[in-house]
Amino acid sequence: MVSGPELLLASLPLLVAGVLLVGLLWPATRAMPLAWLTAVFVGYFAWGMPVNWIAAASINGAITAITILWIVFGALFVLYILQEAGAFDRINRGFAAVSDDRRVQIVLLAFFLATFIEGAAGFGTPAAVVAPLLLALGFPALASVVVAIIGHIIAVTYGAVGTPIIIGIRSPLQVFEAEINEGGFTVLGFADQVAAWAATYHALVGFVMPFIAVLMAVHFFGGEDSDLSDAYEVAPLCLFAGVAFAVPYWVSAWFLTAEFPSLIGSMVGGAVTVAVLRAGYLLPDSEWDFPPREEWPDHWVGSIEPGDTDDAIDVDEEMSLLKAWSPYVLLVVLLVVTRAVDPISSAISNPDFGVQIGDVTVGIVLAWETILGTDISGSIAWVSVPGFWLIVSALVAVPVFGMSGEAVGDALSETGRKLVSPIIALIFVIAMVQVMLQSGNPPGVEPEGMIVVLARATADTLGPAYPAVAALIGALGAAMAGSNTVSNITFSGFQFEAAGRVGAPRQLVVGAQAVGGAIGNLVAIHNLVAALATVGLVGSEGRVMRLNFIVLLYYSTAVGALTMLFCYVFFPGLF
Repeated sequence: MVSGPELLLASLPLLVAGVLLVGLLWPATRAMPLAWLTAVFVGYFAWGMPVNWIAAASINGAITAITILWIVFGALFVLYILQEAGAFDRINRGFAAVSDDRRVQIVLLAFFLATFIEGAAGFGTPAAVVAPLLLALGFPALASVVVAIIGHIIAVTYGAVGTPIIIGIRSPLQVFEAEINEGGFTVLGFADQVAAWAATYHALVGFVMPFIAVLMAVHFFGGEDSDLSDAYEVAPLCLFAGVAFAVPYWVSAWFLTAEFPSLIGSMVGGAVTVAVLRAGYLLPDSEWDFPPREEWPDHWVGSIEPGDTDDAIDVDEEMSLLKAWSPYVLLVVLLVVTRAVDPISSAISNPDFGVQIGDVTVGIVLAWETILGTDISGSIAWVSVPGFWLIVSALVAVPVFGMSGEAVGDALSETGRKLVSPIIALIFVIAMVQVMLQSGNPPGVEPEGMIVVLARATADTLGPAYPAVAALIGALGAAMAGSNTVSNITFSGFQFEAAGRVGAPRQLVVGAQAVGGAIGNLVAIHNLVAALATVGLVGSEGRVMRLNFIVLLYYSTAVGALTMLFCYVFFPGLF
């Protein structure tokens, strides 16, 4: 039984982070260094961790953060190359030209385009990119943010080419490698199972998200003459679009790897849905629009007027859609080849292709074994992770689009600016979690680790009902930190331990964590601020949170119910 003081001390780093981020609205760049210092303090004085173990755990956290930043750099670089070349605007206009009906535009832009951007770039990019595009088409600023955030949630578990799974699940669960091996998995294989079950939850619950986004727009922004029948009119289109996305998305999660579900789901589903619409099927009989501009309440609009398209629609009309999409098509091909062809996959992740300098390996894989004399090791497979292939795709795009050196420089500059805040926040948040995870591992340390203590206390309190709240725990982490990846890093070990404590299948509970980390983005203050800033509506975070909380309640309740059924009725025999 966990004592009260032990539980308080174990939770102190997370409490500090929560109070600073949510209570005082500090930015993560200020809050997370203090949360890390709290973990260091608790680890040293309460857990008796040696200084070299605290330092080694923090260094390993920094190594993991660099891996994430390598992926994010590549993802943003591709995105800004497309924006500088006009290819992204061409993609947007290709979607928007299908129909002038606002409901159809929500399905194509707020769902398919936003889920694609999430799969390609992640880290709050979709709403920040799609919201101003919707604003330029004539959407109210508040509506554009609400539907863009709702629309891409199903894709967040696999954002930035699978980063929340590749880094957020695999890395922290290395601590439980022996237990995972006893269950018949490698850590990599277990993470793939988590990704697959998360896609199952999402597919069953999230295929209705296009309809929910339309329903929210019609109900809250439709004016006095609009009623829910305007949403029901496009229900067949919305459900078709949701299924068209969910099927390839689910298949990719189960039979490929975590890099692909959001990318393939959006590309295949979007292409199928656009083809069906262009053939004249599923188009609504009437054309729905928002009320006239003069009837809009003041809080719908910010400092940028809707329909101001001077910056948003500067498009090379001669560019084909295939050419505009080509960098991402190349990316998918490169990722499939480097994952599916075993000789290539093995070669680009082989630590033997390098030079050994003491405990450090420099080569295809950068590795540091037994950091500072501890049992902790860290590595960066910098060619194998998606960041390398994202950069290759971006560089190939430069001659394809005939870009100037100045345009490429602008894309690099914008990418660098976007990385400044994540560098600080990620290094300290992951260092904090690594200290908490490693707190029970040093020789001679008697207490169980902080994460284990928290998991045991929660599991003992909730008992068999624990799986019902697993997604909510993940959502809380994402709401605080503004990132599914960070939520997974913080709580995946917690969820793994708690599942074992209550006798629930671990891959199902950790899969619910991966889903929860996605839906927490509905109310994550950092993402809301970023999206609202792009439409000139900073200060309306509370309004968006209140509206999106409706969707959060639906998603978390449905996933909680599914997790209970999967754990105790349908698949109780899983590991």
